[in-house]
Amino acid sequence: MQTFAEAGVSTRVLAALDRQKITVPNAVQSEAIPALMAGRDVVVQSPTGSGKTLAFLIPLLERLGTGRPGPRALIVAPTRELAIQTDAVLRSLDSGLHGALLYGGVGYYTQKQALKRGADVVIGTPGRILDLVDARVLTLSRIEYLVLDEADQMLDDGFAPAVERILGLTYSPQTVLASATMPDWVSRMIAKHLQDPVAVKLETEGESLLQHELVRTDSGVKLKVLSELIRQHRGVIVFGRTKHGVTKLNRDLVRLGHKSVELQGNMAQAARDRVMEAFRNRRADVLVATNVAARGLDLSHVGLVVNYELPDTAEGLTHRVGRTARNGNTGRALTFITSNDHEKWAKLRRQGAPSLPTLDVPGFTTSQAPPADPVRTATVRRRTRGRRRFAPTPAPAAAR
Repeated sequence: MQTFAEAGVSTRVLAALDRQKITVPNAVQSEAIPALMAGRDVVVQSPTGSGKTLAFLIPLLERLGTGRPGPRALIVAPTRELAIQTDAVLRSLDSGLHGALLYGGVGYYTQKQALKRGADVVIGTPGRILDLVDARVLTLSRIEYLVLDEADQMLDDGFAPAVERILGLTYSPQTVLASATMPDWVSRMIAKHLQDPVAVKLETEGESLLQHELVRTDSGVKLKVLSELIRQHRGVIVFGRTKHGVTKLNRDLVRLGHKSVELQGNMAQAARDRVMEAFRNRRADVLVATNVAARGLDLSHVGLVVNYELPDTAEGLTHRVGRTARNGNTGRALTFITSNDHEKWAKLRRQGAPSLPTLDVPGFTTSQAPPADPVRTATVRRRTRGRRRFAPTPAPAAAR
């Protein structure tokens, strides 16, 4: 498929895509859309930022049409932010279909009203979807088109039983399963619930456009190193490990003069929305976050991702750095290592984390940093009296 029109996409949707300057399908869309338009089940395994959302939304709009009672399409997402983002993409396509967006952390009234008015498409997180099923304001018996987005994360977050129950409440809908990786639970679910699915598997596109480096430093100067680095960029996501740690790090960065905001799971949904709006609209330059921001969020202007604290898995590292260098655009990632992280980094390497070159940051030291493991390293030295600074790195071109 060379153009969207070749697949039979309607004039109305083509016009909506054109307004967004989306004129040519990318690789995942070229493979997935024709199969979905033909009514096939599809499993999409492709890197984060590869265009999966449009790949499953465009066929949804073309196959459903209007006029029949619903809801007839269901998109299940692991996080509130991903559900909100998918809903925004759906609305941007100007389909004429009515949607209901369901997620926790907010009251039920607005969501119940959206369902009672008649929703063609439901987008939501597993827990809130089942809450409204149990409240008898949502039925899944008419679902014709079902999407499980980021299915592997739903396993990681403990949603597997809820997703299995959701599937059991539907009656053989056309199913799309999108996932960056295929752990055993996801593979078993494919075998159990999908009918002769078409497999769309793409390797990482434009891997060379991601510059990922290691920063070895001492705990005592770690914050100073971070501050120096992010001053050279705009659109920075800094990942911490815990909610409390993220709150403290954000406070420290604000104290150092950075326009920084935090995102973590203890925040009310309204606060999370305000944070994401500020970062998207570039009123804030830095987003300090737990892994809640590691998947699904399409933040087109992110030029730098910093792993200030290591994730628990190599897969988690992949998803974090996937917030930059998206859709063929350049981006940079930096992973911090101190002496306390040596064993954890060695574990991540055994799990498949990449061998990384080390960024030399003049002025800082690694006197207590772990010795070189199989990762190629260089030295980060203590600040000297000479006040030398490393050369600024131009921020990557903004991604769409």
